Amino acid sequence: DEPAMATVQVGLPTRRHLVFVPLNGAVVGPDYVKVDYDRSLVKKCPAIGTDDVLPVESEAAVFAHYGLPYQPGANGERQLARR
Repeated sequence: DEPAMATVQVGLPTRRHLVFVPLNGAVVGPDYVKVDYDRSLVKKCPAIGTDDVLPVESEAAVFAHYGLPYQPGANGERQLARR
């Protein structure tokens, strides 16, 4: 029941969007979280608007982007949410 991914704001100040990034190997500090993924890889991840919700059909693409296995819950539960 530990968080597996977080969202990160990327883009220009007038065109910000959220991308998901895995938290495995992350380092947490007082005001930051450093993840174990290259910035260019994170920026190319499927994105959502800052007030949007990730469509259920896009969840597998996020996991595939990072080369991670994806499997919905036993009853079809989603693995990712906006926050």
